[in-house]
Amino acid sequence: MIVEIGHFTLILALLVAVVQTIMPLVGAHKGWRGWMAVAEPAATVQFFLLAFSFAALTYAFVTSDFSLRLVAANSHTAKPMLYKVTGVWGNHEGSMLLWCVILAFFGALAAWFGANLPDRLRARVLGVQASVGVAFLTFLIFTSNPFLRLEFPPLNGQDLNPLLQDPGLAFHPPFLYIGYVGLSMSFSFAVAALIEGRVDAAWGRWVRPWTLLAWLNLTIGIALGSWWAYYELGWGGFWFWDPVENASFMPWLIAAALLHSAIVVEKREALKSWTILLAILAFGFSLIGAFIVRSGVLTSVHAFANDPERGVYLLIITGIFMGGALTLYAARAGQMQAKGVFSMVSRESALVANNVLLAVATFVVFLGTIWPLVAELIWDRKLSVGPPFFDAAFTPFMVALAVILPIGSMLPWKRAKIMTTLRPLWFVLIATFVVAALIWTIQSERSLIAPVGIALGVWLIAGAAVDIWQRTGRGTFTHRLGRILRLPRADMGRVTTHAGLGVTFIGIAALTAWQIEDIRVATPGESFRVGSYDVTLVDVRQLEGPNYISTMAEMRVDRNGSNVATLFPEKRIYPVANMPTTEAAIDNGVFRDLYLVIGDPQGNGGWSVRTFIKPYANWIWAGAIIMSLGGLLSLTDRRFRVAAGARKTPKTNAGVPAE
Repeated sequence: MIVEIGHFTLILALLVAVVQTIMPLVGAHKGWRGWMAVAEPAATVQFFLLAFSFAALTYAFVTSDFSLRLVAANSHTAKPMLYKVTGVWGNHEGSMLLWCVILAFFGALAAWFGANLPDRLRARVLGVQASVGVAFLTFLIFTSNPFLRLEFPPLNGQDLNPLLQDPGLAFHPPFLYIGYVGLSMSFSFAVAALIEGRVDAAWGRWVRPWTLLAWLNLTIGIALGSWWAYYELGWGGFWFWDPVENASFMPWLIAAALLHSAIVVEKREALKSWTILLAILAFGFSLIGAFIVRSGVLTSVHAFANDPERGVYLLIITGIFMGGALTLYAARAGQMQAKGVFSMVSRESALVANNVLLAVATFVVFLGTIWPLVAELIWDRKLSVGPPFFDAAFTPFMVALAVILPIGSMLPWKRAKIMTTLRPLWFVLIATFVVAALIWTIQSERSLIAPVGIALGVWLIAGAAVDIWQRTGRGTFTHRLGRILRLPRADMGRVTTHAGLGVTFIGIAALTAWQIEDIRVATPGESFRVGSYDVTLVDVRQLEGPNYISTMAEMRVDRNGSNVATLFPEKRIYPVANMPTTEAAIDNGVFRDLYLVIGDPQGNGGWSVRTFIKPYANWIWAGAIIMSLGGLLSLTDRRFRVAAGARKTPKTNAGVPAE
C-alpha cells in the first residue's frame, strides 16, 4: 500500500509542477499577484510529495519487497542494511527519483528563503525551476518508473552491484546530485533575469549562495568518488579522466568560474552577460553529465545505465533547456549593460583571467570526453582519449590559474598598481622558488612535476595567508590576530578555499612524481623490499562475509627491523552477482600511504601482489576537505543570509511590482 501511495504522489508531483510552471510565469507577465503567489505553496507541496515518494521506495528496499522490479534487480535479503538503503539510488530509476527530489527541494528552499526577492523575479525563478522538474518527472514516469511491479516476484533479489556496496559510494551520489541539481537554481535565476531583461548587483548577490552551495557539494562528491576509486578499485590511482569523472568535473569548473564572475556583478555591476552565460552553461554541463552517465554512448565503469533510448530523452531535455535559454540569451544579452569600468590591472581583470582559464579548461575536458564519439560518428573510427591527452592539455591552465590566484585576490577593484600589490608577496615568491630549487636538488629523478606542483601549492597557501593578514590593517601582532576573527566569513572562506587548492596541488604533484610501485608473485612466508620497507606475505586464507566470499591475505610491513603495520588486503567474490571486487589494504599516514593489493593465485602456490608507496596521497583529499570548509564558511556569511538584495522593485499604485 505504501508503495502504491508513493507512486501516486510521484504522479501528483508532476501535476503540481505543471501548475507551478504555468501560473507564476503567466502571473509575473500579466502582473497578477494571486497567480504569482501560487509559486511558493506549489514548490513546498511538490517537494513533500516527492519526499514521500522517495521514502516509499526506500521502504520497499528496506523491507525487501521483491514484487517491485527495481528492488528485485538491485537488492538481496543478505545485503547489509546500509546497502539496502543506498541501493535506492544505486541504480538508474532510483537515482533519477533522488534527482527529482533534490530539484524540488531547491525550489522549496527558494520559496522558503526567498522573501527578499522581488515578487516577479521570485515567481519567475520558481516557475523556471518547476519547468525543469516537469521535464525530469515526465522522463522518470514514462521511461524510468521506479514503481513498476513484477507479476511473479522472485524469492530473492539479484543484489546491488558489488562495487557500490561501499561507504564511500553510499554517500558519493547524493552529494554529486545536490551539486548537479543545485546548479539548476543558478540556471533559473539566469533565465528569470533574461525574461525581465535586468541584472544588477542584487542579482549577483542572490545567485552566489545557490552556486556556492552547488559547488560545495560537487567538491565533496568528486572527492568522495576519487577517494573510493583510490581504495576500492585496487589500481592505486585517484583520477583516470573517465567520461563519468569528467561529467562531474566540468560543472565544477564552470561553477567555480560562475562564483568568481558573480562577484564582479555584485561589486562592480560588470560582466553581466558573461555571468548569465556561465549560469546557463553550468547547468548545461550537469545535463550533459546526466546524458553521459545514463545513455551508454560513452564507455565508463561508473555508468548507471546503457540505454540509448533513455539517452535520447535526456538529449531532448538538454536541447530544449539549453537551446531555449541560449536563444533567450541571444535576444536579451544586449540589454545587460555593464556599468563598472576597470583598468587592465585590477581585481576585475584578474577575475576575467580566472574565468577565461576555467572556461577554456572546461572546453578542453569536454573536447577530450566527446572526441571518441565524434570520431566514431564522422569517421567511423574507434578512438580512446586517455590521461596523457588530459594531463598535457589541461595542466597548463591550472598552473596559470594557481599563479594568478594570490595576486588577483589582493588587487584592488577598478584600478591597481601591480608592484604595490606584489610588495607583501615578495617573501612568498622567494620562498616558493627556494622550495622548487630544493626539491629539484634532492629528488632522484629530474622531473619538473614535483618542484613545480609543490611550489605552486606553497605559493597558494602562503599567498592566502598573506592575503588574510593584509586585511587586518595596521597595529600590533596581537591586535591583528584578533581582527582576523572579525573579518567577513566570505573573505575567510575564500582564502581557506585557495589554501585547500594549494594542499591538493602538493598532494597530486608529490604522488605523481614520487610514487613507488612493485608488482610480483610472492609465496606465503616470502619477504621482499619496496623502497625503504620490507613486506612479508604471511598467509592467505578464505573467509565468508555476509554476502560475499573473501580471499584475505595477511601482510606484514617492517622498516629498519620494526613493524610498521600488518595489513589485510582482500579479493572478494559476490556469488549472487557473480562479480569479483578488490579491497586494497592501506596504512594511511600524513606523509605517505602503504597500499597493498592481493591478486589471483599463480603457479607454485604463489599469489600476485601489488605494493605501492604513495607519498602525500591524503593531502589530495585533505585539500578537498579544506576547500569544502572554505565554501561552507563563505556560505554562512551574514551578507548572504540577509541578501543585500532586499532591494525590492518599486510598486505601482495597484500594488504590483513594476517591470
